[in-house]
Amino acid sequence: MERIVRPFQDFTRKQSSGGILLVAAATIALAWANSPWGESYAALWHTKLTVGLGDYSLSKDLTHWINDGLMAVFFLVVGLEIKREILVGELSSLRGAALPVAAALGGAVLPAAIYAAINAGTEGAAGWGIPMATDIAFALGVLALLGERAPVALKVFLTALAIVDDIVAVLVIALFYTAEISWGALGFAALFLVALIVANLIGVGRTLVYALLGIGLWLAFLLSGVHATIAGVLLAFTVPVRSFIAPKAFLERGRYVLDRFEQSGEKGDGVLANEDRQAALHALNRAAYELEPPLHELEHALHPWVIFAVMPLFALANAGVALGGGAAEALTSPVTLGIVAGLILGKQIGVTLFAWLAVRSGVSELPRSISWRHIYGAGWLAGIGFTMSLFITDLAFPNGALADAAKLGILAASLIAGVVGWTILRGASTSR
Repeated sequence: MERIVRPFQDFTRKQSSGGILLVAAATIALAWANSPWGESYAALWHTKLTVGLGDYSLSKDLTHWINDGLMAVFFLVVGLEIKREILVGELSSLRGAALPVAAALGGAVLPAAIYAAINAGTEGAAGWGIPMATDIAFALGVLALLGERAPVALKVFLTALAIVDDIVAVLVIALFYTAEISWGALGFAALFLVALIVANLIGVGRTLVYALLGIGLWLAFLLSGVHATIAGVLLAFTVPVRSFIAPKAFLERGRYVLDRFEQSGEKGDGVLANEDRQAALHALNRAAYELEPPLHELEHALHPWVIFAVMPLFALANAGVALGGGAAEALTSPVTLGIVAGLILGKQIGVTLFAWLAVRSGVSELPRSISWRHIYGAGWLAGIGFTMSLFITDLAFPNGALADAAKLGILAASLIAGVVGWTILRGASTSR
């Protein structure tokens, strides 16, 4: 348990803070879109931005640069988190993974089925994937409001559930929300992917190499018709997880270098004027760089940018629903009702039922520090489907009334799920 919890605490702190920024960004977007300056909101995100060199250029509006470009970085971090969890985290053993995997599958299948039943045969049927997703930043942000009363095991369970949820969402996007495919561009993507795999196999540890090849992979996917964000996940799975120096060798080298650093103090305590200390410092940095796996280095570097910049910017660009006089009509739309029912009813029932089945069948067991009331509360929090749900909305309904109805449903359901989930877990915490 110790190895899971230790890297977890920094992760949850960042996610919780990011949840606050997401709320602020969504609130600003809603207020701006429904203010007297609402036209400027729409105009800003439809502004064209062209990037190119000579005859080769790429021109898209700001919304697409965010959704196809910056969100690829978001998916890269998601992929890195998935890979870490599978290798050393909650998903690294079959018995440990069974509970969150079962809960996530229940929390994905049932909401999609509810939405599909409500929208069967309508023009909104394509949005069945929208209520499947869980927003980990928002969910952990709500848990953070409980402070130490929220068991660590519950945070681990909810995070693992959300990560499995992300795996399902990525597969759904790749398989069901893909436009016409350009096989030539996809062939180039395959070449970049092979180059990344070869770089991993021959022991290339420089993250810059993976970043440059990753840009090529992203561009090829962008031109192929398969959504470009899938490139982020594929890139993550090629980033090495091994260290390029053994811990024992690092300790020996570190002690030797520190001894040299101490002995060179006769030439002055400062580093700037002491060449021997500069050399020792560079040697120590080099040893630390070789010890840290590239996966950890890249995740550590990108995670704050995704949480504090990419996701709030995505929310600001996508959450601005102009309500106007059509709000009442949008609330009764099958799309809105399907999303609200899927996120509120489907998530809580699916998560709790499938988790219970996993424990009842003996495949997994309930952690001793949490109760079924905790699981049920987590099922409600899983109904906060903000970031990924908005992203799938953009794919299912590129624009128009259906997109606005879907966004309204996501916002309403996420608010209700967050408040009810917090209330249930607060009661569970105080009753123990």
